[in-house]
Amino acid sequence: MNEKYERQMKKGVLDMLVLRLLKSEAKYGYQIIQEMKTKSEETFLLKDGTLYPILYRLEDDKLVVSKWSEADGKQVPRKYYEITEAGEKTLDEIEAVWKRISDGISKIMEG
Repeated sequence: MNEKYERQMKKGVLDMLVLRLLKSEAKYGYQIIQEMKTKSEETFLLKDGTLYPILYRLEDDKLVVSKWSEADGKQVPRKYYEITEAGEKTLDEIEAVWKRISDGISKIMEG
């Protein structure tokens, strides 16, 4: 498949996937990248330069909040991102739209 089309298709769902990963617990950036890679069976291999603008935008939109962890011995402080109540509501709405789109695509692909 042409990489341009694959990249464009993935780009459209990244906000939803990041919010979904944050729904269970607060996570730091590298943790999100690794979990996205593992859970998607390497379909989504995010780079810092892709993830952090998404997180900053979600934070600007009040869908996530961030907080720094305190240094604990040798562990360096990390910035954790947590989904807000507004983020959970938005995620529910996005997932409903995704289901409708996915169902529509499936019907077209079936012929």
